[in-house]
Amino acid sequence: MTPDNLPDDVESLKALVLKKQSEVDKKQARVEQLEEQWRLFLHREFASQSEKSPGQGELFNEAEETAEDPIIELSAEATPSTETKTKTKPRGRKPLPPELPRVKVIHDLPESERQCSCGCQLTEMGEETSEQLDIIPAKIRVLQHIHKKYACKACEESIKTATKPAQPIPKSNASAGLLAHIAISKYQDALPLYRQEGMFKRVGIHLPRQTLANWMIRSSELLQPLINLMRDQLLASPVIHCDETVVKVLKEPDKPASSQSYMWVQVAGPPEQRIILFDYDQSRSGQVPLRLLSGYQGYLQSDGYDGYNAVASQPGVTQLCCMAHARRKFIEAKKAQSKAKAKSRGKADVAIDMIGKLYGLERAYQNKTPEARYQMRQEKAKPVLEKLRHWLDRALPAVPPTTLLGKALNYLHKYWPRLTVYLEDGCLNIDNNLAENAIRPFVIGRKNWLFSDSPKGAHASARIYSVIETAKANGLEPYAYLKQLFTKLPLVNTVNDVEALLPWNQNLTTLLMNETLPQGGV
Repeated sequence: MTPDNLPDDVESLKALVLKKQSEVDKKQARVEQLEEQWRLFLHREFASQSEKSPGQGELFNEAEETAEDPIIELSAEATPSTETKTKTKPRGRKPLPPELPRVKVIHDLPESERQCSCGCQLTEMGEETSEQLDIIPAKIRVLQHIHKKYACKACEESIKTATKPAQPIPKSNASAGLLAHIAISKYQDALPLYRQEGMFKRVGIHLPRQTLANWMIRSSELLQPLINLMRDQLLASPVIHCDETVVKVLKEPDKPASSQSYMWVQVAGPPEQRIILFDYDQSRSGQVPLRLLSGYQGYLQSDGYDGYNAVASQPGVTQLCCMAHARRKFIEAKKAQSKAKAKSRGKADVAIDMIGKLYGLERAYQNKTPEARYQMRQEKAKPVLEKLRHWLDRALPAVPPTTLLGKALNYLHKYWPRLTVYLEDGCLNIDNNLAENAIRPFVIGRKNWLFSDSPKGAHASARIYSVIETAKANGLEPYAYLKQLFTKLPLVNTVNDVEALLPWNQNLTTLLMNETLPQGGV
């Protein structure tokens, strides 16, 4: 553009200036968006990942008090009780678990010191007991199964040989205890099979990782009847939490090794009968939840992923979204602010504070009955949500939708009906943290073993993770429980036999004390 080709009339010049100004504004908005993303990247890489913020949950610490933003007065009862606020952890050493076996080590006075200075013999008057935690490093042993033979000396024709009970993997030299140890080491302690191979090699045992992988696949198939019963109970639950995460499977048919597959998790049941089920699928499509939750009716809670919409649209299913996801987007917007903006309180702080109030109420009533939580939500949480909605309606048009703050506001607006469903029932949760916490052990393990070699291995991982995480959620020690399953499941004949092995039908003390030879040993 040169002075020679500029238009001469004023209106054309104005239009040209406005056009150029619009282009500059778009470029500036793009620059600000990229700067936001860069600051957020730096924060994720080098700063604390905590989502806590100062004053979070304080009910009367308003972020913005302007004439345009009228304050909705809340009753003083909405503040969490003093008892809840000031609750502190008990000091001192925690007692050692009573279910652990005890070995008595008696310390007595030598005979020469049992005489008083007056010449009389000392009499025992009691004892003092202190406890010390001890550990015996893992020991490798060989179980010799000796089959007794009997014959008839009279006719010399009848010969009978004792047989050992059915084993977890027929014709294998792996015991139930060894299989449980390998499974716990990989899926609970995140030790990849190649590291376990090296650990066995150090003590002179040759166990190639291919053998270990095959053992995990075959032993996981034993768990399927138990998982089937857990899925039946999960589908009968009034609320199911769902989440999914990526996993690489190298030998997935018709997919390159670098592509992503998915591990899905579903959580349901009360705390005393919690069910956590993992399921592998190469796809993230909405067909997967339809398959996993076929015939389900009740509440379905997830993040904002649209893949759950198909199952949520079926009759009898009500969908909830996760308030933690909504809050997280505002926290990211705050982290991505420039230093100048971060010094003053802005719209991100308003949203974080008001959502924090909702969480403060949930914490104060977390140990109450569902009826009490429902009443609290109607009387105390609902006014906070109404105020948040009023603020959102005014803030939404004022923020560019391409910024992180704009995306956070639009997310809150888009999923608002699903974010407020939890008001309907005291049994519902404000967020989907149950599923997110359940899937975390898998994510941590994935950082160590990186990928599954085949779909069979991925399905085996899903089955073993399901049993381990469900056992932990029901207060069981996972190694002892897995060993019990690998010992008993080959022997079951009926559904009742399998049902007796469900985690909530087991006793932790009995499992820990049952560390003996497999059934049939002498």
